[in-house]
Parts: sequence; structure tokens; C-alpha cells
Amino acid sequence: MDDLLTRYNYDSFAPEKFEPWMNFASSPQTGTLAPDFPLWRLDQTPTNLNETWSQHDFTIVEFGSFT
Repeated sequence: MDDLLTRYNYDSFAPEKFEPWMNFASSPQTGTLAPDFPLWRLDQTPTNLNETWSQHDFTIVEFGSFT
């Protein structure tokens, strides 16, 4: 796990460091239904994606890190 975190938290924004994490071909197409998965609210109470999007017309889920 430490090696995975070290590779994910790369020290410079260079293609050879971030490109291995980009796998857009395996991503769901826009407009397709995402699979349900567990989520946690900011107060640490559990929920899931289905519960969240059933309460809103639009739901944006962001993964990854923006630095």
C-alpha cells in the first residue's frame, strides 16, 4: 500500500508520473448509470451513491486530486 501511495502522490507534474493513472478508455461513457458504491458524509455517517443521486437532479462525483 505504501508503494501505491508513493506512486499516486508524485513529486512533480510530469507525464511519466501521471499518465499511468489515466485510464479514460475504461471509464463509463457520459450519460450511463454509475454503479452504486458506499460513501461517507462529512460527519462520517454512511450513505451510498444511489441514495445521494435519488435526492438530486444532478450529482457530480469527483475522484482524484487536483493540485
